[in-house]
Amino acid sequence: MRQTVFHIRLRDFELQAERRLDASLQTRPVAIISSHHQNGTVVSVSKEAEEEGLRKGMKVSLVRRMNHGARLLPYNRPLYGRLNHYVHSIVQKFTPTVEPAGYGQFYMDMSGMDHVYKSHEQAGSKISDRVQDQIGLSSFLGISQNKLVSRIATSVVPEKIHRVASGNEPKFLSPLQPPVIPTVHQPPVKKMITFLILNKVRQIQSIVDSADDARRLFGIYAFQLTQEVLGQDFSVVRSPAAKDRILKQAVLHEDTNDEEKIWIEIKRLSEQAAFALRQRSQTAKKVRMEIHYTDGFKHEMSGIFTENDDDAVLAESWRIFQKANTRRNRIRAILLDVSDLIHSAKQMELFEKDTESERMSASVDILRNKYKNISFTKTFNLSPKLGEK
Repeated sequence: MRQTVFHIRLRDFELQAERRLDASLQTRPVAIISSHHQNGTVVSVSKEAEEEGLRKGMKVSLVRRMNHGARLLPYNRPLYGRLNHYVHSIVQKFTPTVEPAGYGQFYMDMSGMDHVYKSHEQAGSKISDRVQDQIGLSSFLGISQNKLVSRIATSVVPEKIHRVASGNEPKFLSPLQPPVIPTVHQPPVKKMITFLILNKVRQIQSIVDSADDARRLFGIYAFQLTQEVLGQDFSVVRSPAAKDRILKQAVLHEDTNDEEKIWIEIKRLSEQAAFALRQRSQTAKKVRMEIHYTDGFKHEMSGIFTENDDDAVLAESWRIFQKANTRRNRIRAILLDVSDLIHSAKQMELFEKDTESERMSASVDILRNKYKNISFTKTFNLSPKLGEK
């Protein structure tokens, strides 16, 4: 059976959430910022604020020097998280397989739903109307055979609902600009595309027609790039319960390259990931750390968690971060993506041989399970050097 994937995107989700909470903001210029600190950045802007010269990624210090009437709102994570949960509960009523993809974005596996709705467009209209009626947020919906094309459709097409018919994926992608393709953001690929002045996806499509040319120009990224520019994506929609990965993210209160502050955030993310692994009795064959910088650039590096106690996970996370952080720019966010999970079978010993770290992690886990709304963390000297813990 051919797969049918919907991607629903609530564009400017944070802005819509703020305006839903405060109706007086509906026509006012509004900018949502990561923090009020001078090194904070603009996360989202309304059209009215754009007309006054504000842009995403601007420093708060620059915004304050500009002559504008925009209202600056701090990033309200609890509000966005709650609304995102409501949207998730709504779209789950249309299909049991829904995969969240960040605030205001969801993949929906609608395969086999043809007998329930007259058409995919009708189903999409019902979903959008339900979200609008119950929460008051507008959405865009992309329909295709895979996650990649459906997601791109919601980011570039002005229509509320757009369907890309099977076989039309290359034609749909050809007039778009290269940044819509994920692999284009890999530094070597981006450098080559800039050097060759490739301004449209169709130009990349013509190059990858020759596998030899693609390999010479794009190296190890050639195969993945070829699949993406032709609109091919074989990943499946997975609900959070079935998704075999752990995602932890930290958006820094202020953009910084202070190692001590970054160490604190990575320590927190590591302990959360380690706790989740222990709850599953698993370790991870793949750990990916993604660093997002103030200027929009991102870099990533991979590693492996052979153990799931706090110290081992923290040591590996910090090692990966140091390898990935090759720039001197301030950091805005850090993502820890733990996947390829495997069962951690531990041989029971006649005499106790657990390390002090393992015993400490187990003790803290008891507190975490008992007091779920309180954050527990082991106490270390807050030094970025692991040897000084």
